[in-house]
Amino acid sequence: MSLTILLSSPDVVLLHKLSDYDGNWSVLPALPRLVSRYCQTSSWIVFLEEETNVNLNNLLQVLSKFTTRKEWFLGRPLNDDEPTIIHHYAFSENPYSFSYPDFMAGWALSCPLAKRIAERVNYEPPKSDFTIDLQHEIAMYIWEEGRGPALTAVNEFCSEPQSSFSTGDCATTVNTYSSACGKPVQKEDIFVAVKTCQRFHGDRVPLVKQTWEKDAASLEYYSDITDPYIPTIHLGVPNTERGELSQLCCVNALDRHYSHRSRESVFRSFFHLPRLRRLLSCYDPKEAVSVGERYGYGLLRDGYSYITGGGGIVFSRVAVQNILAGGCGCRSSDAPDDMVLGMCLTTLGIPVTHSPLFHQARPHDYVKELLARQNPISFHKHWNINPVAIYQHWLAEPRQKRPHLLTKTREEL
Repeated sequence: MSLTILLSSPDVVLLHKLSDYDGNWSVLPALPRLVSRYCQTSSWIVFLEEETNVNLNNLLQVLSKFTTRKEWFLGRPLNDDEPTIIHHYAFSENPYSFSYPDFMAGWALSCPLAKRIAERVNYEPPKSDFTIDLQHEIAMYIWEEGRGPALTAVNEFCSEPQSSFSTGDCATTVNTYSSACGKPVQKEDIFVAVKTCQRFHGDRVPLVKQTWEKDAASLEYYSDITDPYIPTIHLGVPNTERGELSQLCCVNALDRHYSHRSRESVFRSFFHLPRLRRLLSCYDPKEAVSVGERYGYGLLRDGYSYITGGGGIVFSRVAVQNILAGGCGCRSSDAPDDMVLGMCLTTLGIPVTHSPLFHQARPHDYVKELLARQNPISFHKHWNINPVAIYQHWLAEPRQKRPHLLTKTREEL
């Protein structure tokens, strides 16, 4: 995420270079430093994503309409059509009543509001230690159950592509997310590990075989028993009470990946492997790389980032080598392996790289206009859906008329 601070001309700050702390991407840990450095001479802090284009003249004109002595929280509003797990089912009776900013369109804080929030985080952190969907959680924290300002909608924060004919007055536009940087990674260079357990051998494993298994050159299933008909590999780790394969399996499976000598490894979920191969062309396999949907834990108090396992975790071979050499492991059989790996990556200094193309939840747990800008790589969870229909709509080629397909999926399922 990049950040622009404006008065009459911008200072541009990259959050990952603001300090050595890996958690600056979650904004609140970075806010005190930003305020102290820039709000003495500037009036606004404007947050942008890598995909955001800026028309500086239009942006300055938009901001000039607002009194800088007041607290302002500006952006393009998003609203949930139904309660969703990624927002902790907030406003369950009327989820559409709460607005939060579309980060890709950009959003802004007046310095008076930024100063108050920067002070508040020191004595009143967010109620949850987890950072899951930052744009919603930031809005909730600023709103402060009605004691703080709600998001003010600004039409000039636009979500349309820059090439659109309707963007003449826009302060910001959005680049459609491109996940290709060159020739796709070879199929044979990816080793896929699918975690499962005995109770899912009869329903979930067949779904993988019916959908995306065919796209993998090298794939293994890890379970709490050996099943020659799938087949599965038992790594000697028991199942947990939560019904998932013991979380230590993921760490143990890394050793299996290393023996395959593949360049990258992938763990579980509904996947579109050809899109993943295109995405991985953007990364150097000679470096320690971990990619997926990034979450955070305890980021206001020197916590750590991690890749949520449900959306799938991708490691380069070098990252796997470093993890194994670092002696990482789970302290108990029911330890959440994605968080354990996040702690390990933080200790080893391996960056956790976020991609919005990985998804921990189902398609209709996300705002449909956000998904319409993507070619998703993964989805997760099987609650109250037809998984094969979800795969066909979102992860099978060709994908066209995406908003229509999402609406159709909801009606059919």
